[in-house]
Amino acid sequence: MLNKKLSNIPKNPGVYIFSDKFNKILYVGKAKVLRNRIKSYFQKSIIPDPRIQIMVNKIADFEFIITDSDIEALILEANLIKKHKPRYNINLKDDKSYPYIRITAEDFPQVFTTRKRIRDGSIYFGPYTNVGDMRNALNTIKKIFTIRSCKYDLTPEVIEKKKVSLCLDYFIKKCKGPCQGLQYKNDYGLMINNVKKFLRGNTSEIIKDLQTEMHEKSANQDFEEAAFIRNKIEVLEKYSNTQKVVTNDFSARDIVAVASEDDDACAVIFKIREGKIIGRVHLYSKSVLLKKQDEIIEAFIKQYYNNSDEIPSEIFLQSEIEEKHIIENWLSQRIDGMVKIVVPKQGEKKKQIDMCLKNARYLLEELKLQRIKSKEQTPYVLKSLQRDLNLKKTPKRIECFDISNIQGTDPVASMVCFINGKPKKSEYRKFKIQSKQSPDDFAMMREVVKRRYSRLINENKTLPDLIVVDGGKGQLSSALSVLVKLKITDQEIIGLAKRLEEIFIPGFSDAQMLPKTSSSLKLLQQIRDEAHRFAITFHRQRRSKRTLHSSLDNIPGIGPNRRDQLLKIFGSVKNIKSLSPLQIIEKTNIPKDVAFKIHEYFKK
Repeated sequence: MLNKKLSNIPKNPGVYIFSDKFNKILYVGKAKVLRNRIKSYFQKSIIPDPRIQIMVNKIADFEFIITDSDIEALILEANLIKKHKPRYNINLKDDKSYPYIRITAEDFPQVFTTRKRIRDGSIYFGPYTNVGDMRNALNTIKKIFTIRSCKYDLTPEVIEKKKVSLCLDYFIKKCKGPCQGLQYKNDYGLMINNVKKFLRGNTSEIIKDLQTEMHEKSANQDFEEAAFIRNKIEVLEKYSNTQKVVTNDFSARDIVAVASEDDDACAVIFKIREGKIIGRVHLYSKSVLLKKQDEIIEAFIKQYYNNSDEIPSEIFLQSEIEEKHIIENWLSQRIDGMVKIVVPKQGEKKKQIDMCLKNARYLLEELKLQRIKSKEQTPYVLKSLQRDLNLKKTPKRIECFDISNIQGTDPVASMVCFINGKPKKSEYRKFKIQSKQSPDDFAMMREVVKRRYSRLINENKTLPDLIVVDGGKGQLSSALSVLVKLKITDQEIIGLAKRLEEIFIPGFSDAQMLPKTSSSLKLLQQIRDEAHRFAITFHRQRRSKRTLHSSLDNIPGIGPNRRDQLLKIFGSVKNIKSLSPLQIIEKTNIPKDVAFKIHEYFKK
């Protein structure tokens, strides 16, 4: 099948996507000529390294998307990598945890911090990997500019009808009252333009404008306002003086340097504006093993600037990259100006690169030390649990199963996951029992254990260090029989019976008891109780959904809209049962015949 597809690849530029037999995306790439690039992976004589050979062996299918230009292919590639995070691409650490400063797309924009980017026309500055720098910038903005702090949608209609009252900020001169039409849209827009200049590092231009305004006020003998502006200038100069001067060149410039070791890489970006470093961004990747330096740098640049609204006129790199001209054209289109990528060889500019690279190496070393430290800091309770249960290794990842049903109805199961002794809710799973509707807890346990671990095996994922099943010998035996069939050997597993807090361990006929005050037992109880809570919650959701359906949706003439109307007006099914047809008609627009059908249904 692959050979047939290879013969039909066009010669256009575009993006190609490799996937494995489970339809999981392995790699996303771009090419000027799709046919040549894709075919090169399947010509073993020119495969450059073992990592690509491993990937090629896993390819079960591929697809491609034709684009009109190299730049379109580059943008699409970056977006697909960010979305799918393929295993064999260089992926930046997820930047969702890093904050941005957002300027909203409104007539009177708001300025605030956010960790979520919304494509609604808003402008974002960041990400700020140093939160202190971001807060300092935002506090300075609030001292200099009279930006509204309210979150109202100030449409012309709202302003004209004066629906929003003046707040304290107006009276202490921190806002000029756009909500009441006391500040016009154009005037507010000019102020927002200055905010953008400030965040881009163009502080000298703002200071110059403020000085001109101060002198005008002073000449008109408006000394109070002149003093107010003077205080703003002092705040801005103080902020500017805290930034390190690195060059007399006032060009907007980013210095980018990447340090890599084994499978880890760290990129550092110095933002230089008006000769000063106004910020530093650092980003990590864990998938660079056997990748060339230019390939790593390219990946960082494409993924970082694809998500950044701050693009300078110059980008300095430590070494040449293959796609230099394509990236230059792409970034130039983004800012509607000229962007140059430069590799300094000597002088002050080379020193700037060296300083940036030194920071990248330091941060990479720091990352490794943190990993070592975190490994050493295994919680005491886990070491205690390892000792008490005689486990072969510390149970850093524990998964616990619980079954929930009432006389076999709506049976469900839950699995909770604890990592380093703490709940990891994103790893929780819930199951609708499929194989048994009768109350057979053992069969249900076999089903969920099989579903969970057959999937982990298929996806080639790591098994937990310890499995806990809620129950005694029967539940433990059921889970064990499934693990044997799945050929999972040497898996640590226990059963925890609630009545006497007995622990059942494979190979021991009698239950084991831990001291009531033991930290190990308390952790196991916490995990078991959390699994029970999660299962009960899911069971209640299913039961209430079924009860709601059987009580109302089975009545002829009652659809979703009428059902929702009845519940909204009367509060519950219980209240509806006690009503007469006349009471239903009196408070709703439901037809008379349907009201009688409701009454008759519940009467029966």
